[in-house]
Amino acid sequence: MINRRQFLRIVAVGGVAGVAGLALKSGWDALTGLETTRETRLLMGTIVNLTAITPPGGQGRAAVEAAFARMAALERVFSRHMPESDLSRLNAAGRLPSPSAEMLEVLAAARQMSEWSAGAFDVTMLPLLNVYALAARDGTLPTAEQVDAARALVDYRSVVVTADEVRLERPGMSLTLDAIAKGYIVDAGVRVLNAHGLPNTLVEAGGDLYAAGGPLDGAAWQLGVQAPRAGGPALAARLGVHNQAVATSGDYMQPFSPDLRHHHILDPRTGLSSPELASATVVASRAHLADALATTVMVLGRDLGLALARRAGAEAVVIAKSGEIARSPGFPAA
Repeated sequence: MINRRQFLRIVAVGGVAGVAGLALKSGWDALTGLETTRETRLLMGTIVNLTAITPPGGQGRAAVEAAFARMAALERVFSRHMPESDLSRLNAAGRLPSPSAEMLEVLAAARQMSEWSAGAFDVTMLPLLNVYALAARDGTLPTAEQVDAARALVDYRSVVVTADEVRLERPGMSLTLDAIAKGYIVDAGVRVLNAHGLPNTLVEAGGDLYAAGGPLDGAAWQLGVQAPRAGGPALAARLGVHNQAVATSGDYMQPFSPDLRHHHILDPRTGLSSPELASATVVASRAHLADALATTVMVLGRDLGLALARRAGAEAVVIAKSGEIARSPGFPAA
């Protein structure tokens, strides 16, 4: 079951297509003399698609296998759905001795996003998310009292991180790294492919994508963002990216109510779903940054969200529930 933070489906146009997946134009390999190696696997509770432009002769297969091995190893660090993962052990015991360098790096990045956003991004919100998920199983919403009780366990400042341990200061606290670790894993997969001499690759996981290099010398990957509502154009925006990450977060993939007013993108400061936006797409230098920003922009809304993206050195396009679209000045429209 795919139940991570939700994303608008990213589909590609002008060279790439698929259901959150990637495939090059038919005949492209013959024109360039190169091969396209593709692989799709399930990691972090979502579908991971990898495309690499490689020399002929199957030389890309080893690189692809190495990339997936690295990503699977990181899943065993960050997944809250694997009982033996580092994150699950932290949530169960309230402390994690000798945290890995990867865990420390992700928690540091998460802390920075929390501080930038005045708490709109908070990895300690798992108790709050669980309250909604449990109620949704019965087709209801949690009571105000249940939300308030869960919110009492949400505070990123109560996570103590040192080189020796990670400690949760309040009993009952637990973390979800869904909104940052998936992007981090995408970044790691790209680095492995680059280290194997493959500079032109696409790695996508549930809506988080890094586009390294380009499909041809000097060309950008041409991508499209699917509209969050039916009844209009299929694509809400088109963009060209080159050595950049893209992440999209939306309200419609995991709704808690039919009208989409209540959904999984929760404001940790209020305990309520973000009310203004239907989707937010962020273009950033790294997938983990785009990942975290997409969620945070959704929570903050158009004006504050776009300002935060710019502060973080990123660009964004947001779509209001009314259908109105707003972009930051440097958004790389195709």
